[in-house]
Amino acid sequence: MSRCTAPVNGHRTASGREACPACGGFSRNYNSYSRTSYTYPKNYSSNSSQYKTKARWSTSTSTILYTPKEIRTLTPIRENLEKKSQLPDLRDIFLCHAWDDRKNSAKELHDLLEKNGVTVWFSEKDVLLGSPLLREIDKGLVKSRVRIVLVTPSFLKRIKGSGVADKELSALLARDLLIPILHETTFEDLREVSPLLGSRSGLSTDEDSLSDIADKLAELVTPETTE
Repeated sequence: MSRCTAPVNGHRTASGREACPACGGFSRNYNSYSRTSYTYPKNYSSNSSQYKTKARWSTSTSTILYTPKEIRTLTPIRENLEKKSQLPDLRDIFLCHAWDDRKNSAKELHDLLEKNGVTVWFSEKDVLLGSPLLREIDKGLVKSRVRIVLVTPSFLKRIKGSGVADKELSALLARDLLIPILHETTFEDLREVSPLLGSRSGLSTDEDSLSDIADKLAELVTPETTE
């Protein structure tokens, strides 16, 4: 075993320590270790609040991950869903949207949800020509487990104009099962128009694509099964 030369020669410099038969190797090993980088899990971000994990209702094979904020937002919705799971003839989701979005982003979200096996109340297919729109919306709300609001720049304009979207939103805000889905706008913009809706947590395409959001909503409304 090599003996340290410090008692005789001292280690006043880095070169002296490096030349020591006992300490030189340690120095090299230590420096090598200190330069070694640690690889964090793929679902980890330097911002601890962005660490993603599965939800309580996720299946063992699910690959969908949520931020802690999303878990806090969706858990009360899931709990209410579980209480209503035995009620018959209910749609999974009521989709509220601006008229101008009916053929683009609203339809895209609707189609993505249906592709995931979710039943959706969507005015474009559920309100027959000549039917009273507000009455049909009211019936759709009653027969849906979860309500989502697709908030877009067009939706914000409709609220300012106090149109159908504004009346529909008022009915939605009176209930607990409401999730804002922000698309091409921000919560700051929403709060300027509707502080009540803007105060609710939701999902945003700033964080996920519409497809990812549809996956999360589909997993949220899927009944628990025994695996």
